[in-house]
Amino acid sequence: MYGALADALSAAERDSTVRVVLLRAEGDMFSAGNDIGEFASIAMAGGKGNGERNVIRFLHALARATRPLVAAVQGRAVGIGTTMLLHCDFVLLADNAQLSTPFVNLALVPEAASSLLMPARLGHVRAFEMFALGDAVRAESALAWGLANRVVPLYQLGAEAQAIAARLARQPLGALTETKRLMRDAELLKQQMDAESACFARRLQSPEAHEAFRAFVDRRPPNFNAVAH
Repeated sequence: MYGALADALSAAERDSTVRVVLLRAEGDMFSAGNDIGEFASIAMAGGKGNGERNVIRFLHALARATRPLVAAVQGRAVGIGTTMLLHCDFVLLADNAQLSTPFVNLALVPEAASSLLMPARLGHVRAFEMFALGDAVRAESALAWGLANRVVPLYQLGAEAQAIAARLARQPLGALTETKRLMRDAELLKQQMDAESACFARRLQSPEAHEAFRAFVDRRPPNFNAVAH
């Protein structure tokens, strides 16, 4: 999936007829986050699996994106499903949306430059709460905290997102892309992503992460006090 997303964003950058990118999902949720089994496989491969490389490609594509990114989010948005929203220029949440970043719960660390962007957006204490506790933030709170532009009823989400995307598509693309470039430091974001990815790979090899994965498979709470950190 991440490889396909990276390819789509890169193709949009090359296509002069693309004026805006709309990110949305089918079904009841926006993103359930990474599969724990995939995390375990990456850990066994020394943090160098194809899945991890595709995630990094996707993250870098987000950082490089010059076209306006519009996100329409329904239901749960877990992990990267939330952190990717920090790179979007217009975020619409359905009234049933729930955003969560449970990286520490899995003995991991944030990604997508969210360790830089989330505190800048929310302030340190709220960002730390989201990362350290991993609790879901409901749509209205996410709006109040500055994670979204607006909250709409679920049945209106698709139409509202299409309307916003169409309105942006009518704006002068050169002015939009230059405005976005001035507002964001793509190189700084990629540097932060690379630092996070290196730390993430180390954490995948940690006894704490292995305990988290075993506990998930065994359907029990992890006991982090019993392992080295």
